[in-house]
Amino acid sequence: MTSNPQPRADLAAIPAYVAGRPPTPRPGLIGYKLSSNENPYPPLPGVLEAAVAAAQEMNRYPDMGSAQLYQALAGRLGVPSDHLAVATGSVALIYQLLTAYCTHGEPHDEVVHAWRSFEAYPIAVTVAGARSVRVPLTADGRHDLDAMAAAVTERTKVVLLCTPNNPTGPALTQTEVEAFLARVPSYVVVVLDEAYVEFVRSPDPVDGVATVLAHPNVVVTRTFSKAYGLAGFRVGYAVAQPQLAAALRAVSLPFGVSHVAQAAAIASLEAEEALLERVEALVAERTRVLAAVRAAGWDVPESQGNFIWFPVGDRAGEFAAAAEELGITVRPFAGDGVRVTIGEDEASDRVVELARSFPRT
Repeated sequence: MTSNPQPRADLAAIPAYVAGRPPTPRPGLIGYKLSSNENPYPPLPGVLEAAVAAAQEMNRYPDMGSAQLYQALAGRLGVPSDHLAVATGSVALIYQLLTAYCTHGEPHDEVVHAWRSFEAYPIAVTVAGARSVRVPLTADGRHDLDAMAAAVTERTKVVLLCTPNNPTGPALTQTEVEAFLARVPSYVVVVLDEAYVEFVRSPDPVDGVATVLAHPNVVVTRTFSKAYGLAGFRVGYAVAQPQLAAALRAVSLPFGVSHVAQAAAIASLEAEEALLERVEALVAERTRVLAAVRAAGWDVPESQGNFIWFPVGDRAGEFAAAAEELGITVRPFAGDGVRVTIGEDEASDRVVELARSFPRT
């Protein structure tokens, strides 16, 4: 028996989260980072000023109850504040939910999710002491909801639905979600992970808040990191009925959302007109890039996020290397494909150039 402290044995099975790399500096070529689904725009009007003003109180603890942020979100979403939970990004809320609803021990609790999907899912599931049940996507990068419903067992505690799906892009519809919920037992928590909800332009979009109000086992998670451009501040929120929302708050990290982050998030909510203009511009650019990539002969999924997916399989590394030669950094997923963020116009032009020059077979 060793005398040194030993961590849990299952920690060795946790896959490492791979963050998007910045571009490699190249003489005479401006590099663009398209590997992290970041918003290319600067802070929304009034946000920087609010953050700077809040930073002058950095010697004080933030409001642990995030009262002003809860009030702002409740007003924007039209729900009581007891239906909300905030945390350091929507990924933290997923960790909290799995902590609250999964129990360590044998046999393992199970968490059903699509794959490939958000790479933090299997990490969070393992940390919670549960077991991932990965259900393959369909050929066009969509959730296979029939197979996911069939994968639910008496040991299933949580189902994670990523819509739009990161990294492939398709979004679920309200019709699909309602049919899925009708097949899932009421004791299973169903998460609608809507990190990219602002970019959805579907004829039958998921109404996350209405779904929560109609189903006590549903929770919606969203973030200020993408459309709102606050990736560096880490603010996310969940919408759920009171009992579920209270469970999220019970396992939250005290003082998790900083005073500066709260101020920036509130100011971002107040800049809705400018936000919508930027989101529409990114959606238009997504449409342009998708059309050009398809015109170049690529069969890519219909993205509803701020990114597109190249299903290049085992050539993901080769594709990423070719992108680097053009001064753009993308996010390869070994054996599956490459995710490319919609960024600056010049960066998108290089993505189109890459699509035209990279051999598809």
